Amino acid sequence: MIVFLDGVLEEKEPTRVVVNVNGVGYEASIPLSSYDHLPETGKRLRLLTVPVVREDAHLLFGFMTGEERAAFLLLTSVNGIGPKLGLAVLSGLSVRDFKAAVARGDVKRLSGISGIGKKTAERLILEMRDKLGKGDLMEAITGGHAPGPADAKLRDALLALISLGHKQADAQRMVRDIAPEITPESTLEEILRRVLSGRN
Repeated sequence: MIVFLDGVLEEKEPTRVVVNVNGVGYEASIPLSSYDHLPETGKRLRLLTVPVVREDAHLLFGFMTGEERAAFLLLTSVNGIGPKLGLAVLSGLSVRDFKAAVARGDVKRLSGISGIGKKTAERLILEMRDKLGKGDLMEAITGGHAPGPADAKLRDALLALISLGHKQADAQRMVRDIAPEITPESTLEEILRRVLSGRN
């Protein structure tokens, strides 16, 4: 399996690159998010890859970050989402925005991506919520910024709700709803009481 290419960037386009590795040119399809981070042609490049072998073709997909590659692998594990559609999602949204859209159940935003209809977006949200970790849900709550004291309390509350048997998506929604009211002085007990009593 080819897990990365380390060589010279020979060609680059918004959807593909050619990397010269010791005299052998490898073509890889890339998302727009990776294209934005490519060096100039002629410069050295390390590209993370995912090979896809079919009866009629051997395809290579490339990513500039491990986060992009991990998101691509998660996307393509969903029934009905192939590699090209996975690239389309990562070209239409950043990884962070994609995770936030899944956590919020934002069908409209996902169905706005070329090739993703409403039914596919709904299935994507349903299956990806179970695949995304608690840290990803917290990232969606905090908007991706560095967590502060209040965010740490919200994270603890989220984990507590999940351990109490609430589904991840429900726990994330419950915590997000009260997030604006939480201060660094709020205790975990106060936060949980507010969430569970429905006073938000």
